[in-house]
Amino acid sequence: MSRKHPIFFLVTIICVPLASSLRSLSSGPCDRTVPPDPLTLRTDQMTVLINGYSESRIPILRSIAATYSASSSVSSVLVLWGNPTTPPQTLTQLSHDLAVSSASAPISIILQSSSSLNSRFLPRELINTRAVLICDDDVEVDLKSVEFAFRLWRLDPDHLVGIFARSHDFDLSKKTWIYTVHPEKYSILLTKFMIIKHEYLYKYSCEGGEELAEMRKVVDRMENCEDILMNYLVSDTIQAGPILVGMERVRDWGDARNEETRGLVEEERKRVRQVGLSSRKGDHRKTRGECIREFHRILGRMPLRYSYGKVVNSAGEQGLCDKGGRLVFCDQQIFK
Repeated sequence: MSRKHPIFFLVTIICVPLASSLRSLSSGPCDRTVPPDPLTLRTDQMTVLINGYSESRIPILRSIAATYSASSSVSSVLVLWGNPTTPPQTLTQLSHDLAVSSASAPISIILQSSSSLNSRFLPRELINTRAVLICDDDVEVDLKSVEFAFRLWRLDPDHLVGIFARSHDFDLSKKTWIYTVHPEKYSILLTKFMIIKHEYLYKYSCEGGEELAEMRKVVDRMENCEDILMNYLVSDTIQAGPILVGMERVRDWGDARNEETRGLVEEERKRVRQVGLSSRKGDHRKTRGECIREFHRILGRMPLRYSYGKVVNSAGEQGLCDKGGRLVFCDQQIFK
């Protein structure tokens, strides 16, 4: 596909020039002198941004995009395709498949001008909602859980809301910041599934001066850590940590612990897992620790804040009672 004539494939198979949508961080969405007025954005639905790169993940991507399209909480689904080497015919076929599988919300493919992970947070003109769901092309979440997370976000839109949590920490023995996992607390939500308000897209991409610009360069250099930087930005803005949500059914097909991948043969299954940055666990954790240290050096402080606990969509007793000769949770029993 010629770079002189980039194409935007709508799932309605209408192709329109995308010159205004494929812009770098220094132009386009950031040309505006002020961010969009939140009052002009819809609050009853959210825009879903799915990051797409690997052709081996397309079968899963189709399923995930169709699922989001079926949600009453979703206004539109934008697939941000960041692999410049993907053949045009492959994207044409994907556009056709998405048209067939789309439900109530339209699905579009946006061809990224670069593979920069910072592009995930561009405040695109196509986003007409205040809530934006950032997610990956290999994480399946059931609709009930998606809508619960959105309802929770609407109660406190300043916070990040998500389902995959990690943490920062300070290694006293090495006297350095590290990236880790704590069972009892967290300070980082991953972009595997992250709901944020539109204003943070503009703040991440267009504001922050030299400090934030330098930190975005770290993301490009490391080819990682855009999620950590967004957590830095939000925590520094509101002086509070993110909100972790409990889900009913979540499947991360890129997790190296997967033993099967539905609809894919063994060789394809391996490629789906290996494409993910987190599948290279040793190097991945080391790289993300380095990002935390670099962000701390540039910013001169540690803005990340710990949160504790998880918000779930129901609370019931865990005690077991006899009901008709079988054990059930006691709150399912009717006592007279």
